Formats: sequence, structure tokens, C-alpha cells
Amino acid sequence: MARIIAIANQKGGVGKTTTAMNLAAALALAGRQCLLIDIDPQANTTSGLGLNKHKILGTFHVLLNPGRVGAALAKDVLDHLALLAASPALVNLEQTLATDRAPELKLVPIIEQLESDYDFILIDCPPSVGLLTRNALRASTGVIIPIQCEYYAMEGLSHILTTINNTPSRDGQALRVEGILFTMYDPDSGLAKEVIGEVEGHFPAQVYRIKIPRDTALGEAPSFGKSIFDYDIRSRGARAYMELAREVIIHGI
Repeated sequence: MARIIAIANQKGGVGKTTTAMNLAAALALAGRQCLLIDIDPQANTTSGLGLNKHKILGTFHVLLNPGRVGAALAKDVLDHLALLAASPALVNLEQTLATDRAPELKLVPIIEQLESDYDFILIDCPPSVGLLTRNALRASTGVIIPIQCEYYAMEGLSHILTTINNTPSRDGQALRVEGILFTMYDPDSGLAKEVIGEVEGHFPAQVYRIKIPRDTALGEAPSFGKSIFDYDIRSRGARAYMELAREVIIHGI
């Protein structure tokens, strides 16, 4: 049975999409069957892996008609990695589902169709706690929370943890925080060390050991439609995401 993990934080610019793309690619390189679901209307994961977000049958259509999931699935993005892509049409979902009795449960039947085929299903969420993120959380078994080493990290972390604690998973149990991931880490920054110390003091068992460094290659890779491993496998970012994949795998054993 797949581990279903939402990559979520209501704050933008914290590395959600970079993490979703490259963690999925790292898990695939490790031989795990992985599905990446993009439910962010910006569709940066989709374009970052080389798909045209304006010319795909994506998550908007599948959320309205789960029977179309087979036609929408891009199975050959990378070896062992499939993608359920996003398109800008997702911005219309909340309005389209205005009269639906359970709009936050639209992703659940899609996951149920797919989970037996994968070891991991990762969901890239938009930077909000709106309907799309609520769908991801309700369909998931756990959450990875990327945060930056900045003064407002604890405040943003507190908000997303409140949302997680108030959101049951689809089996009615509490969602598991898989881990808190520091991104854009500068080891020479005193502020970074201070913020990490504060977060680790509050959540000692939930912070990943690996910190994702600032790395130009991580920012460049999506513009070429590639994961960091296809763009520069020797980069610091590639090494960090492989280590994150190792931690994620071990945490589930």
C-alpha cells in the first residue's frame, strides 16, 4: 500500500514544488514506484518536469470525473515516476464545486484507484489552506512541511500544524507529520542556525536531519523541464534530495 504524502505549507516560496519534484525523482531513482500529483493551479511541478500545462488532461478534469484518471496519467516522466499534472483550470475548482456536499473529498477516490500501483504518492499543494490543500490532506496519510530558515518560520509552521491537527485523514485518524524540512539553507548564516535550533527545540523528533542547501542548480533545473538529477546529478541539491529520500524511506519502516 502506498504512503501518501502531501507537501504542504500555506506560505509561498518555501520550496514545496522543488521538494515535491526532486523528492519524487529521488525516490524513483531509489527504485520506488512513485506517483506525483500536482494540484497547484500554478502547475510549476508540471512544467518543471517538461509537460505543457496548457495542453494536458489534468487534475481539474480528474477531480470532477475520477473515471478519467487513466487517460490523464503521464506514466513515463522518469523511470518509476508517473505524474498527474495540473493546469491553470484548477483556479475554478472551488466555484465549480460550490454546491457539492463534500468538495474536500474529491481526491480520495482518485487515490483509491491508484494507490495499489505505487510505493509513494506525493501531492504538491498550493500555498494556501483552501479547497485544493484540504483535498490533499484528506487523501493523505502524512505531510512533509518545507520551511525556510527565517524569522517567521515558527509562525508559519504553527499555522500549518494547526490545519493538519484539525484535518482527519480519510480513515479518520490524525494525519502524521512525516517531517519538517528546512530549505534554502545557508550553513554560514547565524539566523539559520538560530531558527533551526528553535524549531528543533519544539519538535525534536520531526525535523529531518538533512537541510536542503541554497543551490543555483535547483532553481535552474525546472526551466529546462528537468529534475535536479537530470540537470546536475553532482550538485549539492541532488545530494541533499537523495539523502532526504533515504530519510523518508527509513521513517516509514
